[in-house]
Amino acid sequence: MAYEFKLPDLGEGLTEGEVARWLVSEGQEVAEDDPLVEIQTDKTTVEIPSPAAGVVARILVAEGDVVPVGTVLVVIGEDRGVPAASEGQSQGQSQGQSQGQSLPVRPEGRIRATPLVRRLAQELGVDLEGIEGTGPQGRVTEEDVRRGGTVGGQTPDVAAEGRRERLRGVRRLVAEHMARAHQEVPPVTWVEECDFGSIDLKRLVPTVLKAVAESLREFPELNARLEGDEIVFLDRYDVGVAVQTDEGLVVPVVRGCDTAGVDELEAEISRLAEAARAGELKPEELRGSTFTVTSAGKLGGLLTTPIVNHPEVAILSVGRVADRPVVRDGEVAIRPVGTIAVTFDHRVVDGARAAEFGLAVIRRLES
Repeated sequence: MAYEFKLPDLGEGLTEGEVARWLVSEGQEVAEDDPLVEIQTDKTTVEIPSPAAGVVARILVAEGDVVPVGTVLVVIGEDRGVPAASEGQSQGQSQGQSQGQSLPVRPEGRIRATPLVRRLAQELGVDLEGIEGTGPQGRVTEEDVRRGGTVGGQTPDVAAEGRRERLRGVRRLVAEHMARAHQEVPPVTWVEECDFGSIDLKRLVPTVLKAVAESLREFPELNARLEGDEIVFLDRYDVGVAVQTDEGLVVPVVRGCDTAGVDELEAEISRLAEAARAGELKPEELRGSTFTVTSAGKLGGLLTTPIVNHPEVAILSVGRVADRPVVRDGEVAIRPVGTIAVTFDHRVVDGARAAEFGLAVIRRLES
């Protein structure tokens, strides 16, 4: 008996996932619970074990493809052709593939393409209705669109030059998330200098998190989110910390920053950062933040204008801290100075309140 493995419901209201990496190949013998495939969602990467033992007969979805929950990903066991019609597959499609057709028949009236492919088609002026998809289950791929937008082998507006790398995995998710935030949030950034001479710069991030959490108690509209026509004020202080990894930027969440001490925060940030760089973060460690802090250290530049981490309403960034000449008590002194920037959703937060919040954070850091 062949076993048709479908993309499972991974929870959190997710409706689709990207096949990040196959851990098996066609013809390979697998045992039940052997690693089968890595699925990338907008929260994390999940390794899914094989639900059955047998030979991998057919892999139906290529790495990098985004498919909805319920799509058949792989057939394990006896291969009797393409699996019976799953969600989004017509009976005619299944029959056509079982007869050996190389290009599957797309269900009438339905175009299977990812948002990125649809955006590319719009940019190139390509009508997806006229494109025959070569991807799994008749999905229109980026290559299909580029071929459809060529004249005499050349794309009119996009020169076929340079190395091209597909936007996928964490990078694709970050791009989509940031684009959504930029489209929905009217951002304003407030910036001020801060003297960091009173703190241990080796513990900069946990110290900033503590100052932020304490300041959020005074300014609850920055520890909130906008849901429809309602502002939801949150009574927990779970701060996301931006971590750069080889796969892209991720934002694990440090819980209870208002009650934890700096030592506890430092230990938790280190643990989360190590797990992020090893790709071992759990889904629950990436969701539910109420505010975000980001710091690029020596690479931070004089100041940054961070993008609000939707659906939050504000984010704080720390610029590069360096010795600079400043005036103290009428005299020039050399102090470790950096910038604190607060980007906020102007629909929820007024400029004066954002500035007062930023100054409250600075006041705590300088004291």
